[in-house]
Amino acid sequence: MTYRDGGNLSATMVCATLAVVGMLAAGQVLFKYASRTLDFSRPVTLLSLPLLSALLLYMTATACWLIVLSRVPLTLAFPFYGLGFVVVPLLSWIFLKEALTLPVIIGSFVIAVGVVIVAMGGRA
Repeated sequence: MTYRDGGNLSATMVCATLAVVGMLAAGQVLFKYASRTLDFSRPVTLLSLPLLSALLLYMTATACWLIVLSRVPLTLAFPFYGLGFVVVPLLSWIFLKEALTLPVIIGSFVIAVGVVIVAMGGRA
């Protein structure tokens, strides 16, 4: 399906949007990891590798997001951001050993279903 702005939700754009969500989710985990060693009374701790990596990842994700938005209507692309609420808890559980509770699992499933509904409605 082609939209007035010439965009569509092709497989390539779905993959690009998912890559942005993945980068942002990884960035959130890196931010949390970096926060463990931050000491605001010592500004040099702001130069930690995890924090700088998270910032670079966010910058890259923003550039990729602009590419996506140049081709896909925001009303179709933005719901994919909801997948961050699925990916971040999963990555936090895997890498940070944080709890993955039943309400988080159920909520994540509901969000994922919503994103699939939006994606299927915008497919060419």
